[in-house]
Amino acid sequence: MSQDKIDIMITGADRIAANGDTANKIGTFEKALAAHALGIPFYIAAPLSTFDLNCKSGRDIPIEERSQDEVLYSEGPDDLGVIRRIRVASPGSIAINPSFDITPARYISGFITEKGIVRAEESEIKRIISQK
Repeated sequence: MSQDKIDIMITGADRIAANGDTANKIGTFEKALAAHALGIPFYIAAPLSTFDLNCKSGRDIPIEERSQDEVLYSEGPDDLGVIRRIRVASPGSIAINPSFDITPARYISGFITEKGIVRAEESEIKRIISQK
């Protein structure tokens, strides 16, 4: 991105709130921030079924917390081929492990849907959903 080799960014979404805030895999928010900082359009490709008008904003989207062990430990074969579980964080460290994060609508250029491109604005989202 910093070398001007990217002119658009598109990711998916697990859920989209009525105001356009979007839940997706960890790292999506950071990609949106980088795209915004560099003036690169950032789009979400998602079917209309992903939109949830019952969620007013990203704050209303529940985020599952996964086990911290998923990030504190790793498994793999040792030199003899025996599968071992090892701790990859310092003893006593704790971790949070959310299943996804929220990208605020202000960093999203629009949504690519089966009905076309929709601006990341609540009125536009409601309009396109009502046309289902």
